[in-house]
Amino acid sequence: MSFFDTLKQYDWDNIKDSIYNKTDQDVLHALNQASCNLEDFKALISPAAAPYLEQMAQKSMSQTQKRFGKTIQLYVPLYLSNACSNSCVYCGFSQKNKIERVTLNKQQILEEAMAIKEMGFDHLLLVTGEHQKEAGFDYLMRAIEILRPHFSQISVEVQPMSTEEYQQLIKVGLHAVYVYQETYHQENYKNYHPAGKKSDFKYRLETPDRLGKAGIHKIGLGCLIGLEDWRSDLWYTALHLSYLEKHYWRSRYSIAFPRLRPSAIGFQPNMEIMDRELLQVICAFRILNQEIELSLSTRESATFRDNVFKLGITAMSAGSKTEPGGYAVHTKALEQFQTSDQRSPEEVVEMLHKNQYEAVWKDWDKFM
Repeated sequence: MSFFDTLKQYDWDNIKDSIYNKTDQDVLHALNQASCNLEDFKALISPAAAPYLEQMAQKSMSQTQKRFGKTIQLYVPLYLSNACSNSCVYCGFSQKNKIERVTLNKQQILEEAMAIKEMGFDHLLLVTGEHQKEAGFDYLMRAIEILRPHFSQISVEVQPMSTEEYQQLIKVGLHAVYVYQETYHQENYKNYHPAGKKSDFKYRLETPDRLGKAGIHKIGLGCLIGLEDWRSDLWYTALHLSYLEKHYWRSRYSIAFPRLRPSAIGFQPNMEIMDRELLQVICAFRILNQEIELSLSTRESATFRDNVFKLGITAMSAGSKTEPGGYAVHTKALEQFQTSDQRSPEEVVEMLHKNQYEAVWKDWDKFM
């Protein structure tokens, strides 16, 4: 039994119709509940909820501060490699793109790490393309062993692995894994992932199951907003979260909101989500789940992040570089995507302090 078996019980078109048929009364019912279910969540992400964004934002902010206080955890991605064997049509790292491929060696990894430490970070997210030979399990194991003495928390956003491989990585210091399904529309998934291991919808979908069985501390979920109908994809993300929390309750969970934009390789999102709609989604997830961590990356503009972080967000990246060697080594590698908020970590911290928020560089410490 895995989430793939659960997913088969739902029809995409029926879920989509149900969301778009929600009414004002459904939204008000959801807002008046002490705790929401997945049916309420449909109402909160529906077009009918748009006039109630202010009420949603107030409730989301109150629930976030009650659980997390006025704090924002800061993290930064370290891109180790842009080698990739997949052909994702939206990604600059696709194997079809004629770009310079770079995989950092031990010395380069340490140079990048020291530059990141100087910026103040103690929470590091390792990112690679999906290439078994260049950046597979053995490479990642060595990278974590190199970096673990320098950082309190190491997370990864890399190719899916087996339960046994995750267990070995946890032993050497892996804290969290972020794995995005991209879209839960199984029929159209292949259109965006025509070649490579990532084209296996079922294997990717079951990755969080394998992580839960491995006993990982935290699992990050999400979809690429704009591949398919984003309201439907986000409802399936919520369904996935609900399933995982019931089956692997010892792990913590986070949700990210990567919004697709027109890319340098010519990809155009199929469906645009506006700023107000993205805020609606953030608030809906907080109202659904008061324990979930919600993350907002530098894909978003400084103006948007400054205006919405208080309304449900608990983690933000800062000073991000999305190419291997972007902090110190300075290779000629192509960025995976262009960041929008290009402020330094110091500037982001200053913004948080002006809003009476505390920047958290790590969310735990040892007690001796």
